Order: sequence, then structure tokens, then C-alpha cells
Amino acid sequence: MTAPPTTMETARRGATTASPPAADRAQRQDAAHEAPATARPTRQDSAHEASAAARPTPQGTAHEALRTARPTRPGEPRALAAGALAAGLDDVPQVLERCRALVRPALVEAVGRLHPWVGEMAAYSFGWCEVGGAPAVASGGKGVRQALAVLGAEAAGAPERAGVAAAVAVELVHTFSLLHDDIMDGDGDRRGRPTVWKAYGTGPAVLAGDALFALAVETLAAQPGGAGAVRTLSVALGDLVRGQADDLLFADRPWTGPERVRPDEYRAMAEHKTGALLGCAAALGAVLGGAGPETVAALDRAGRHLGVAFQIVDDVLGIWGDPRVTGKPVHGDLREGKKTFPVLVALGSPMGGRIARLLESGDAPETAATLIEEAGGRSAALAEARRHITAVETALADVPSTARAAGELRSLLGYLVRRDV
Repeated sequence: MTAPPTTMETARRGATTASPPAADRAQRQDAAHEAPATARPTRQDSAHEASAAARPTPQGTAHEALRTARPTRPGEPRALAAGALAAGLDDVPQVLERCRALVRPALVEAVGRLHPWVGEMAAYSFGWCEVGGAPAVASGGKGVRQALAVLGAEAAGAPERAGVAAAVAVELVHTFSLLHDDIMDGDGDRRGRPTVWKAYGTGPAVLAGDALFALAVETLAAQPGGAGAVRTLSVALGDLVRGQADDLLFADRPWTGPERVRPDEYRAMAEHKTGALLGCAAALGAVLGGAGPETVAALDRAGRHLGVAFQIVDDVLGIWGDPRVTGKPVHGDLREGKKTFPVLVALGSPMGGRIARLLESGDAPETAATLIEEAGGRSAALAEARRHITAVETALADVPSTARAAGELRSLLGYLVRRDV
């Protein structure tokens, strides 16, 4: 089984109003973005690496995974920079808070239209209440996707309020996907408390997820230009389902042989499962902000590339990250037998057979981690993540916007691969 060929082509499908010349230009840009990961770094990359090397960060963070490939000796990392996305990260908490404060009243109003019981489950999933409806003190998340929607509208030259409906819709869809993901994965905890299906039951959690999805579509359809926004969301949702399906099927495929999962299949899965909604968030804000098709497509493309980079960095942390920072057990992904990008690359090396036997047995994850690194899995993953981050920067260069909007958008996207989200 192989995944359908996709390399950001779904971003072009999402820009439903694009003219043929604009779509052709986007396709040519995508081809440039998909250059082999082994391509020689540009002079700009070298400058970014030198800059990143001068800014040490705590070991174990996502940025450290990007910044440090294989240290030549303790305390002397070799830089792998995130380029222009590294600027302005100190401002991100304020940006997130501004966007949350803007969107929260509209999000509360939308959830208030649901059936009371379903609305309680939705409020619980957002961290607003406990089971039974008592006010909660739990964290409701950082609101990254809703911030992308607001900034997407601002990047289109529209006022921030133009992106509120898009932010509400994306937050509803994101939460809907988490409710169903937790059921499919059997996860009993999220953000330090029981997941919705554990707290209310599987059937009710499915119902709550369905209600959030329907509410997202209703929210967009009620807006001026809502038809185009609904089409953009529909494409992203189709890709999200495709990515989730591939991810579930990967678990049953063998480690070796002709049916093993290939790195290019993983890229497509990550773009769909993680990147589609990130791209959709920024694109929806731009659509409702009145942006042209090229701007919408560029923002969608940036989010999709960012999603792949984020997923691969998460894979690196899942094997080599510091548990005190990531909150995950050391070598956790290897113990669970996950088919992550570093593993898939290493399985294609001459050491692949030995690595596969260790993974199949579930024994000695420490040895497996060492062999995967020696086989080039870690360095290849970091190079792949950096390639997609460069593609994000290239896509954002095609977005005409004010200096403030562009700077905040770049900072937020850089935050996604440098922090635990």
C-alpha cells in the first residue's frame, strides 16, 4: 500500500478561487520547495546557522533538536538554524494572549448554541469546566491555531476582527479532531486530566466531536464570503482524515520488505495529519480578510510545510529528547514501536536489518536509538525539518503584509518548532 502522491498540492486545491496562472506559479514554487533534503545548504542557511549557534537554548526543547545535530564534543553543538522564523520569539506569548482575548467571547458564544449536555462536554474539552459544569482551573491550551487565523487576516491587510470567525471555526475543528484522536489512540489523559471519552464515555465523546465539527461549518457559512471559507475548510478536513487513516495503517505494516513504510509516505501523512489544519488556519483568516488567491495559497502552503517540520521535530524528541523537558519517557516512541521519520530513514540503511530486529522484539531501545543515530536517522530527520522550515520562509515571502503582521506570523510559526505545543 502506498499513499497518494501529495506534496503541498492540496494547498492549491484549497485556494478554490485561484486563477490558472496563480496555481501554476504555486506549483512551480512547490517543486522548488521539494528539492532533495540532501541539497547543499545555501549561504543564507550558513548565516542562519552561525546566528543560531550564538544563542544556546535548554537541551531537550524542539529548538535544541533543530539546533544540535551531532555534537562534536560535549558543549559544542553544530547549529541547524530555523532562519528568519527564529526572530521575535519573546513576543509570542503576548501575541497568543491578544488573539485568545479577541476570540474567546465568540468561541464561548458559539459553544453556547449547542445542546446543554453537548456544550458541557465541549467546554470541558476546552478546559473551561469540570465534569458536571463547575468552573475549571485547567489550562485550555495555547490557542496557536486561532492565533494563526487572526494573523492570517492581518497579513491580508484586514483588521484583526476579520479573522475571528475563522479562528473560532479552526479551534472547533481542532478540538473535534482531538476528541476523536483520543478515542482512536486509547489515550486516557490530555493536559493532565481525563480525556472526554474517559470522563463522559465513548459515545458521548463522539457526539461532542460531531457537534463541534458541525458548529465550525455553521460558523463559517454565516460569514460574508463563507462559501469559499467552507470549501477551504473542507479540503483541509479531507486531508486530515487521510493523514489520520495513513497513520493508523502504518502501525500494522512491517518494518522491512516491500510493504514497509517509506519516508515519502510519512511526509504525505504528516502534511495531511498535522500540516493541513495549520495551513487552513492561516488561509481561512486570509479568505475572510479578503485576500487574493495567491496570498491564501501561500499561507496554506506555509502551514503545511510547518506541519511536516513540527511532526519530524516531535519524532526526534520522542527518541532523544530530555524527559524533564518533553514530559515523555526516554526512548518512548521506540518502546511503543512508532514508525517515525528517523526510524524509517535508518531502516533503509545497511544497518536496517539489525534495527528492525530490535524494534520487532521491543528489547534494548537504548541500543536501537544508538543504531538509528549511527545509521543517519537523526541527522536526516533534522535536515528534513530544516528543509521544510526554509520552505515556510519562502512561502511567507510571497505574502504581502505589514511589517508587524509579517513579523508576528513568522514568530508564531517559529514558535511551533521551538516549543512544546
